[in-house]
Amino acid sequence: MKLGPTLVVASHNPGKVREIKELLAPFGIETRGASELGLPEPEETEATFAGNAALKARAAADASGLPALADDSGLAVAALDGAPGIYSARWAGEAKDFSFAMKRIERELKEKSARDMAAKFVCALAIAEPGRDAAIFEGEVHGHLTFPPRGTKGFGYDPIFVADGMSQTLGEIEPARKHAMSHRARAFAKLVAALK
Repeated sequence: MKLGPTLVVASHNPGKVREIKELLAPFGIETRGASELGLPEPEETEATFAGNAALKARAAADASGLPALADDSGLAVAALDGAPGIYSARWAGEAKDFSFAMKRIERELKEKSARDMAAKFVCALAIAEPGRDAAIFEGEVHGHLTFPPRGTKGFGYDPIFVADGMSQTLGEIEPARKHAMSHRARAFAKLVAALK
């Protein structure tokens, strides 16, 4: 697959669109967010990150007539049997209030008297051209949760996640540092290798 000069980022999440745009900037690829193009947000009906990413990429590519890149990612907490997992965004509700979602995780861990704070961020990237199947690239970053949330530099669950080998949350570190080691960056490295 060869990318043209414009790529649709099949997401209505401004933080995710911004992060993907920053990751693609060195390649000279112009990105357009799905909401910017007025594309509908498809219902995520698959049971895996990869399945949902492929569904979103194909829908955006077919609707726009342009190649599309979709990301399905989320937080998987060991003591919650992998939840919120593919429901990570839905735990934040219609308003996409991740402070509410982080409080829910903390509450559910307390209800289980969980001591294991192990968690991982998972990212599946799917890239599709109109009328074609999507190629999938996956990445993970392992770490643990911390409460209360710390930092305002990331988005989503970043303020409660500390990656292995670090002392700061992903919400506290500079975006450039996060882009170099995140689950999305790891999936992105696989995508870039495939495009070369």
